Amino acid sequence: MQQEPAPLTRYLRVHRDRGFTVLEFRGEIDIAAATEILPYLDRVTARPRARVVIDLSQVEFFDCSGLRLLYRARQRMLERDGRLHLVCAHPLTLRILRVTGLSRLLPPQPTLDAALGQPEATSGTL
Repeated sequence: MQQEPAPLTRYLRVHRDRGFTVLEFRGEIDIAAATEILPYLDRVTARPRARVVIDLSQVEFFDCSGLRLLYRARQRMLERDGRLHLVCAHPLTLRILRVTGLSRLLPPQPTLDAALGQPEATSGTL
């Protein structure tokens, strides 16, 4: 696993794993966190054919600001022919994803290993 320099934010850790850039969200993902995460998210999703995983394993709270980040990442990846996977096992966050319909568009995987092992056809590009 290659490590990229971690950004200077308490809400995000960025690293490389098996050819994917992993954005590990941390703590409470609200409007303040989203403001700090957005520049890194946009930089990673701006690359053509990028391979990205958003990992919510370390998230304690997730509101509509976090949903906007996920929708934005998905849209940018679709426009650039990239692959985007999501990791989430927290029951309340999973419920939010289901209620909003995002879980159908970006199916969450329970672990990073599961997300990285997904075949090409199931990358959330429905």
